[in-house]
Parts: sequence; C-alpha cells; structure tokens
Amino acid sequence: MTHTLHDHSRDHAHDHGHDHSHDHVHMGRWAKVRHAVSDVFGAHSHDAADQVDEALEADVRGRRALWISLGVLALTAGVQAVVVTLTGSVALLGDTLHNVADALTAVPLLVAFWLARRPANDRFTYGYGRAEDLAGLFVVAMIALSSILAGWEAIDRLFHPREVEHVWAVAAAGVVGFCGNELVARYRIRVGRQIGSAALVADGLHARTDGFTSLAVVLGAVGVAAGLPWADPVVGLLISIAILGVLRSALKQVGARLMDAVTPEDVRRAKAAVSTVDGVLEVRSLRLRWIGHTLHADGDIVVPSDLRVSAGHDIAHHAEEHLLEVLPRLTSVVLHVSPEGTH
Repeated sequence: MTHTLHDHSRDHAHDHGHDHSHDHVHMGRWAKVRHAVSDVFGAHSHDAADQVDEALEADVRGRRALWISLGVLALTAGVQAVVVTLTGSVALLGDTLHNVADALTAVPLLVAFWLARRPANDRFTYGYGRAEDLAGLFVVAMIALSSILAGWEAIDRLFHPREVEHVWAVAAAGVVGFCGNELVARYRIRVGRQIGSAALVADGLHARTDGFTSLAVVLGAVGVAAGLPWADPVVGLLISIAILGVLRSALKQVGARLMDAVTPEDVRRAKAAVSTVDGVLEVRSLRLRWIGHTLHADGDIVVPSDLRVSAGHDIAHHAEEHLLEVLPRLTSVVLHVSPEGTH
C-alpha cells in the first residue's frame, strides 16, 4: 500500500480548488489537541498552507538579498574601477574584475528564484527548483573566469612592468573592496542558510574571499610604496590563486546539492521523528533531497498487518506531521505503507 502525502509545492494552494484541511480529517487525538492549541494561541503551525507560505517567503528573502548585494557590489566595483583607471594597479584590476563577476552572479540566481515560483507541470513534475542549482554552476564558472583573467593580467604585468601611481588611493580602494564584500558575504550567507539555498551560500563565500583578496591589494600597494614595484603584479597573481581556493569551496557546495547530498543529522532526526509515531513498527527507508531551497522526503514504513487502509492513512499523516516539525524546509513527503511481514 503506497500512501502519497500531499506535495506542498506552490501550485497546491492555488490549483486544487479546496483547502488542505480536508486532508487532515484522520488525525490522532494528540494531533487534534496540538492543532487546537495552535489555533487558540497563534502558535506556529506545520500545515501544508504554512509550508507553502514559508517557501514563498524564502523566495522573497532570497531575491531581496540578491538585489541588495548586487547594488552594494556594483557600487564597490565602480569605485575601484575609477581608481584602477587613475593608478594602473594590476592587483586592484584583478580585485575589481572579481567584484564585477561576483555582482553579475546575482543575475542568474535572480532568474532561478523567479523560475522556482512556477508551478510543476506534466513536463517538470517536480517544479523548477533545480534552476537554482544550475545557477550555482554559473557562479562556479564566473569564479573560474575571474581567476583566469586576474592571473593573465598579473603575468602580463610581470613581463611588462608599469609604474603604479597614487599608491595610497589603491590601498584605500582595497579597503573599500574589503568592506563591501564582507557586508555582502555576511548577508548572503546568513539568508542562504536560513532559506536553505546552497547557491546563495556559495555566492556569499565567494564574496568573503573577494574581501580578503581586497586586503591583499592593500598589501601590494604598501609594497610598491616601500620601493618594491614587483609587489603589485605578484599580489595580483596571488589573488588569482586565492580565487582557485574559493572555486574549490563553491564546487563542493554546488556539487553536493546537485548530487542530492543532505546532512546525515537531518536524516537521523527524520527517522527518529517517524519512529515515534504510534503504529509505526519500522522505518525501512527514508530519503531526503533538496530541490532548490526546498526539501523533499520519501520513505517506506511498516505498520501492523491487521490495520485497515484508513488506519494506515492516519499513521502516514501523523508521520508527515512529525517530519514537518523537525525539518522546517520540508515541502513534500511520499510514504509507502507496508503491512508487517511483507517485503
């Protein structure tokens, strides 16, 4: 017997012509009490409609973070570009290119967040959440491109030296780059973790590394001021190498998401939550996967063989409620209910 718990995706609340209260008719006594208390005191509920609202709110927060960070990084890169024109610093040029690339990564992520709001259909039956993970690949590509450009400019300057003018302006621009990137990094990482977006977290890590490479620009400017003209292109080369480090980190984040990786702790918590449901004799399997920044689950539970179908239905719904409580980003659950003694 397979019990398919309802997919709480964005189209559910709009396309089915009925509310989800119908689906919770077969609640246990404890579930009824808990829902009544929630209604009276305004406590947080884990019903399907609430999960839909939370998913939509996550989209809004993600887009807001991207627009704000895009503006901050564009302003930062603009200031640095002016200083590059005046000074000819190749280290600052590399940092500016990296900041421009970082700002541009917000564009495909914004498109991905917009696509993720579209309802599932007969072609994309799981919806468009994977667009966010594909946008993460674009982030990785932009990181790699900025590393290549920065390295190329640094090597060219080593073989064709050019005097760096207004050294202290270069140092000041480096400080501006650090402050802008660190602000953006903190914001992106915090929001990305809160809404479960690996692509946004990877983009935040990218911005944080940009901040430290901006400090390296300051170091190069100090070296030039101390009479070491090679310091600027050498620091530019070091920046390109540092970018390779963040490339590895971003690949790890985005690659894990594309491979459906989840934290083992979430799996343990989910299995423990289902195991505590009255009537569940065994949890044969329970799998989790991310699609964009929403979590999906499917599994197989064993119930007593003498139960009626409706009783198995009640148990599966109760298991769903437990899962929604321990996994806030969960939006859909599919459970197979197996009578004891079957395989």
